[in-house]
Amino acid sequence: MSDKFFYKGRQDARQHHTAYGGFQTNASQKSGSKKYPLTLVVTSEERKKEIEAQVTEAKLHATISVDTREGAVESVNELTAILNKTGTVTTAKSPSRNDACTCGSGLKFKKCCG
Repeated sequence: MSDKFFYKGRQDARQHHTAYGGFQTNASQKSGSKKYPLTLVVTSEERKKEIEAQVTEAKLHATISVDTREGAVESVNELTAILNKTGTVTTAKSPSRNDACTCGSGLKFKKCCG
């Protein structure tokens, strides 16, 4: 019998890389939705009304609690992060060498403006 085949036993199945507490892969947990509302803390009733107006304007859902104790800290970081999120930035594609020139001369880009 050939000695190039050795029985090494059953190999363990590899664990998924996110099982060890890596990054959050559940993309369906959108904060600000009905199922996952924002948790906000404000220090006064007037501020609560302002924040409620911002939340309804942005079409979000939030649980807002008022903390009137002395030295209380306001926590609206989740809301500001969502409101300040920028959109996708797209740039115009520059013409390749053999495309017609954009100046309208009728020449190729490489012979005219390139």
